[in-house]
Amino acid sequence: RLAARAYRGAMPDGEPQQLRAFYRHLRDQQLSHDAAVRDTLVSILMSPYFCYRWEPVPVGRQLVPVADVALANRLSYFLWSSMPDDTLLELARKGKLQSPETLSEQLQRMRIDPRVRGMVTEFAGNWLDFRRFQQHNAVDRQRYPQFDAELRAAMFAEPIHFIEDLVRRDGSILELVDGNHTFVNAALARHYRVREPTQGWSRIETDDANELGGLLPMAVFQTMNSPGLRTSPVKRGYWVVRRLLGETIPPPPPNVPELPKDEAATGDRSLPELLAAHRAHASCAACHERFDSFGLAFEGLDPIGQQRTLDGGGRAIVTDAVYPDGVVRRGVAGLRDYLRDQRRDDFVDNVVRKCFAFALGRNLLLSDEVSVQTAKQRLAAGDYRFSVLLESIVLSPQFRQQRTLDYVPDTPELSTE
Repeated sequence: RLAARAYRGAMPDGEPQQLRAFYRHLRDQQLSHDAAVRDTLVSILMSPYFCYRWEPVPVGRQLVPVADVALANRLSYFLWSSMPDDTLLELARKGKLQSPETLSEQLQRMRIDPRVRGMVTEFAGNWLDFRRFQQHNAVDRQRYPQFDAELRAAMFAEPIHFIEDLVRRDGSILELVDGNHTFVNAALARHYRVREPTQGWSRIETDDANELGGLLPMAVFQTMNSPGLRTSPVKRGYWVVRRLLGETIPPPPPNVPELPKDEAATGDRSLPELLAAHRAHASCAACHERFDSFGLAFEGLDPIGQQRTLDGGGRAIVTDAVYPDGVVRRGVAGLRDYLRDQRRDDFVDNVVRKCFAFALGRNLLLSDEVSVQTAKQRLAAGDYRFSVLLESIVLSPQFRQQRTLDYVPDTPELSTE
């Protein structure tokens, strides 16, 4: 039973007999019972069936349903980033998991389970690029002594709490951009200068005194996209268009001069003015005009994401931004409105593609496009609820089927990345 659990239900034929034979062999070699059991356990933990997710590949030239236990593992590692529980494995052993109705029921059960935090941490951490934030050391500790280990951990946890709540209560994916709330603990509440919760983490609403709400103003994203002594509208804006909108930006040309490392050392010109001069160069304008304005909207947030009215050089903050299509908005609230009203389709398309790729464990191909478009249509009809996105993925042919060993597609496969 331990081996079956360790192998996540994927017990190959003859494996129990081989394990028992290995134990008897060790006993014949004069090992004690405890030592033989220990070495047998080691052999289980060293097995490729334990170290890797195992999906048998049938022989043939067609698409076939994913094996029952393998489907249970696909579902569990998608939604929990962990092994399937007894309920899921029992359904798989009985052959009931292939039913779309059963799959949908299990998805809803797993979506409201606290273990869904595993998916949130892995998916959001990679998609939004904050997985390594707990090793982030670019902040100047003399200028910002409040940035300690406790605050850094709280910053890291904020988007996880926010998205986990969104998934479990089946909120709209649009709240990722235009949500009017966030979650804080005591350390983060002090950082944002809002009322501290009495214990643990607590939901707080946006009001006129702050611009909190959704992913955009979260301190983790503002801090990781800033050098130690100044903000970086370039990095912050690039993060928005790359991570939230899914745009591909080419690398910068060689020998681009760097901006001053400290806002206090920019002379008579502010950082936005220096960037405007930078965009005057033709070789820089083509790319920077696509994302600088998104970053300028965050200038009211300092290098560690606290609200400010003066920059590091004592100059008044200006957060007006002219977006690539000519729309003018002010600050984080304006950016939030712009993304919701002008770029919603781009954002939804990107979320769907990123979630599909995470669930399938690969880049998307041209042959996946029908399922992507179907998911987007279902989302729009379903108020953009998270459960609709997850169900569209789990019930798609890409999730429930696999290619046989000699499968040949009808048309050449092209990546959409």
